Amino acid sequence: MTTRINPSILAADFANLEHELGRIASADLVHVDVMDNHFVPNLTFGPQMVGRLQEVSPIPLDVHLMISDVDRWAPGYAELGAFSVTFHAEATDEPVALARRLREIGARAGIALKPGTDVEPYLELLPEFDQVLVMTVEPGFGGQSFMPETMPKLERLSRIVRETGLDVWLQVDGGIALDTIGIAAEAGANTFVAGSAVFGAEVPAERIAALRDAASAHRH
Repeated sequence: MTTRINPSILAADFANLEHELGRIASADLVHVDVMDNHFVPNLTFGPQMVGRLQEVSPIPLDVHLMISDVDRWAPGYAELGAFSVTFHAEATDEPVALARRLREIGARAGIALKPGTDVEPYLELLPEFDQVLVMTVEPGFGGQSFMPETMPKLERLSRIVRETGLDVWLQVDGGIALDTIGIAAEAGANTFVAGSAVFGAEVPAERIAALRDAASAHRH
């Protein structure tokens, strides 16, 4: 069973992003949080910056859109060459149509759920997605504490994916560190976003390996 560690560039040194990407070259993907100061109360990167990251990153881009009007903007990130583009369920009325568009362009399509968003309406739509991101904090800021109350949602998704045999990655984002990654892995996650836990380490590659080992030890 594959365990993926996707460091969040939100925790990197923004003045030295190419160097920072090199420090996490042993990771699976780099998680790129796009925020618009509308869907969430913070502002980060736009298409121009993501396009440049795509050019210099040694590992594929896992783009997480925390923005409004994703039906308009999400396809552009796929066109930049991002390996995966995840949009929020709360930001679109047509998640299936958008996921199909992203797949047509060539990106993996992901759907993200805020902590308070019910997973049930999306269970029958799972074949349309390559990834489901269960937010384990409220989206918008790095450095928040992991919310264990989101684990039943993840367990429900994991059970459905196992029963149906779907190839859907289950990702968690928020407060993931050595002391929490096992909880999420136990609940069924296989793809883990970690920010300060990786970039705050003296040797990020060693921390990536430690996180991968800790998650794998709790995977079923």
